Amino acid sequence: MGELVERVDGQDQVLAVVDRGEAIRNRWLHRVATSVCRDPGGRILVHRRPDGVSRFPGQYNWLIGGAVEVGESYESAAAREVGEELGVRADARFVLKFLCRGAISPYWLGLHEATVGRDITPDVSEIAWHAWLTEDELREAVRSRPFVPDALEALDRYQALGGPAAGAMRHGRTAPM
Repeated sequence: MGELVERVDGQDQVLAVVDRGEAIRNRWLHRVATSVCRDPGGRILVHRRPDGVSRFPGQYNWLIGGAVEVGESYESAAAREVGEELGVRADARFVLKFLCRGAISPYWLGLHEATVGRDITPDVSEIAWHAWLTEDELREAVRSRPFVPDALEALDRYQALGGPAAGAMRHGRTAPM
């Protein structure tokens, strides 16, 4: 078996332990934890996925994350993923959870915020390029670059709670002022 995850229902209650690939193939709900990573100055980490990966090759993302392991909390998974993908330790603060439609398969997405230093060591198997962007620069990137579709859905929800430039980065459009 590959990566094990908890298959959950529409209320995020555990039904069974399954292989993540099987969950995706069968479109079973499972859990994913992500973090918006900011540097001490408030800039947001944006990265491009490597061209050779199976999911969203060459696309950009403003979130760091992955599957929640069996028995793991969203917060623990988010902090673990930041450590694995960026090579730094950071606390992940819960922001919101929602049922994400998902471009590949639906899942519950827990979105967190983490403050990390600028000196990161990205995992090259996950991150081909990265930069720290201001909110205005992120807005421009969303307009001009191909972003992971699920990240755009998460951005809409984050903005609704007052996240970066709330309402101003709607899938490549600047919201009316």
